[in-house]
Amino acid sequence: MGNIGSESNPLRVAIIGSGPAGFYTVSNFLKHKGLHVSMDMYDRLPTPFGLVRAGVAPDHQKDKSVTRAYDKSARNPNFRFFGNVKYGEHIHMDDLKSHYHQVIFTTGAQVDRNLGIPGEDLGGSHSATDFVAWYNGHPDFADLDFDLSQESVAIVGIGNVAIDVARILGKTVSELAETDMADHALEALRDSKVKNVYVLGRRGPAQAAFTPPEIKEMGELEDADVVVSSEDAMLDPASAAEMEASSDRNVTKNVAFVQEYSERSLTGKSRTVTFRFLVSPTELVGDDSGKVTAIRLAKNEAYQDEDGSIRARATGEVEEIPVGLVFRSVGYRGVALPEVPFHERWGSIENALGRVTTSDGDPVTGLYAAGWIKRGPTGVIGTNKTCAQETVNCMVEDLEAGKHFTPTAPSVDAAEALVLSRQPDRISYSDWQAIDAEELRLGGEQSRPRVKFTRVAKMLDQLGRG
Repeated sequence: MGNIGSESNPLRVAIIGSGPAGFYTVSNFLKHKGLHVSMDMYDRLPTPFGLVRAGVAPDHQKDKSVTRAYDKSARNPNFRFFGNVKYGEHIHMDDLKSHYHQVIFTTGAQVDRNLGIPGEDLGGSHSATDFVAWYNGHPDFADLDFDLSQESVAIVGIGNVAIDVARILGKTVSELAETDMADHALEALRDSKVKNVYVLGRRGPAQAAFTPPEIKEMGELEDADVVVSSEDAMLDPASAAEMEASSDRNVTKNVAFVQEYSERSLTGKSRTVTFRFLVSPTELVGDDSGKVTAIRLAKNEAYQDEDGSIRARATGEVEEIPVGLVFRSVGYRGVALPEVPFHERWGSIENALGRVTTSDGDPVTGLYAAGWIKRGPTGVIGTNKTCAQETVNCMVEDLEAGKHFTPTAPSVDAAEALVLSRQPDRISYSDWQAIDAEELRLGGEQSRPRVKFTRVAKMLDQLGRG
């Protein structure tokens, strides 16, 4: 048998997670000509593509076109997909060490950070991530219930996810009916009574985390006016100076859109989306039944810290906005994985350049990370390509240095036999293609991109395993 990475003895790699970082791991390995790599990708869901399927807004179909590149990688004969297989339940670290030379975790940042204020656990207070997963048809969230009979909603946070939630709540049913939104969400939003949406940012418009296309789109909704007060649109001197000196044109564009909205008059549309800046929630107020009735806000002022950054501090002025539904979108964190060093405060795997490390910084042989579980929830989909490239380069370097697991059963047949013994209902990539084809067919009948299966049991029924 030849050296590891040869045609007769390929490098065996397990990829845990099938989102963008996982698929960019595959494509980056395939660029290493002369290196023979056999890759098995695992995901706890039957469907691949991670947040491209379950997180990208249903009305942003163009952003989902990256799956064509992922599909090309998946068609490589040295790639296999094991869907509906969960690490820590169906397969464990000892199993991976027995079958692979290297393991890379690309599991993303799956949960929201909390606000840490009184009343956060009241009924009607939700994670934005849960809402996004619900309307995108994620099987784990399909049975959630959101009280859309409320007229007023607050969204705490000012990034693209917050904008997505505001836009979905502000769109008409006819706008949403053209998307691949889950049917249960489409029906619930059809009966929505939401009229007022408040998007709340702790700092000013120059520090907003949304991108220009996202904020621009808010001004193009069929039946929702965008409201920004002249006071909220005005930049403080420090922010104005920082923007003037910055080479980041996105900030300039963001501020321009916000200031243009502040000059608009109401046009009589049935809904309003109001952007508030320099406010921080201090408490969610509830009624006797334990449901949210209002959000209390502290008015902030911007100041320049010693390190030059623009920060916000409370002025002592407070206000209360009546709302019956609150979504928090103030950052995301990964979930700790069994037997993988994890940094609790950062919400990511301990690592250096993608090499998993102990809390003391020592490399853990054979383990790697890429994507949000590696670097935290920063960047766009494409950012994961360079992130995965960095990790894959480290994996190749370590292979050449002889730093890897020594599996006792590295054959592709052995790994598949193990999976089938633990999870007979594993989903292969060809199984996914069958599910995909049916979703597309159903969508075509309704002039929609696709109609999603939102239940694992339904997916298995489609494959004749019910």
